[in-house]
Amino acid sequence: ETNRYPDGGHEKLKSAIAEYVNESANLSPSVFTGSHISVGNGSDELIRSILIASCLGGQGSILVAQPTFSMYAILGQTLGIPVVTVGREANFEIDLQAAQVAIEQTQNPPIRAVFVVHPNSPTANPLTQAELAWIRSLSEHILVVIDEAYFEFSQHTLAAELPQRPNWVVLRTFSKAFRLAALRVGYCLAHPELIAILEKVRLPYNLPSFSLTAATVALENRTLLLESIPQTLNERAKLIQALSQHSTLQVWESATNFVYVRLKPNGSHSQDAAIKIIHQNLKAAGTLVREINAGLLITVESPEENVRTLNLLLAAIVDLS
Repeated sequence: ETNRYPDGGHEKLKSAIAEYVNESANLSPSVFTGSHISVGNGSDELIRSILIASCLGGQGSILVAQPTFSMYAILGQTLGIPVVTVGREANFEIDLQAAQVAIEQTQNPPIRAVFVVHPNSPTANPLTQAELAWIRSLSEHILVVIDEAYFEFSQHTLAAELPQRPNWVVLRTFSKAFRLAALRVGYCLAHPELIAILEKVRLPYNLPSFSLTAATVALENRTLLLESIPQTLNERAKLIQALSQHSTLQVWESATNFVYVRLKPNGSHSQDAAIKIIHQNLKAAGTLVREINAGLLITVESPEENVRTLNLLLAAIVDLS
């Protein structure tokens, strides 16, 4: 019935999401309801709505720790919102001292929203206990946005804390474990008053009927769709082990469906230039990985694809030398 507009309130999908969130976080079925949920055209739209609601018109800046998901800064900049960046430690933990100083010293406009990823993209590390303690200590006047795009792989979630934290938002997506990236469905969890504001900001009919139906059916069949995750985690472990055996590569543990690697320092090439060459060689051979922050983000695929990627990567490293 394409002559009819889609469900602008997303009621059926919100109900299914609430059931899933309560179940996956071992919560009572009544903790999260549709009033705690806003659905977006991918997480990107939700991030944009959060920025509009909290920072637009010179009302606030945002804080991000680089490297991280690029869309926070990109969307902030396109909306004319100042983006304050801090670095990360050697283990990719946020430089908490720098972050706290930035919050205390940034004025005109002050930092109104802090974005963290749990686990982070592209570095695949979950928030540490120190990072968790820091976001819990932030003022209620600061919006804390926790992106859990990889929750199904990591099983790390802060959803259970949301009822006690009215300034927190948890972002989730159907693009990863549920494999609906082409249909652009994301959702966020927050206090109903905060959700009501985001619902005012988003565009009406922001999701087509097919996307709404697909996401609902995916949740109804979540046991089937998510049963492949143990294989993904097993393949991830094998890929990390294989990459770690090569002295030229620096490999980090992962709580996601991808692995992040860098080249160890080598006098013959800068790390950034060498990674760009390797990335281009892989692309020419028909294997796409993401080049970011002088490293490579390698998605865990089927056993055959992982072996092929590994062999091509090692061949590209040999060609460099």
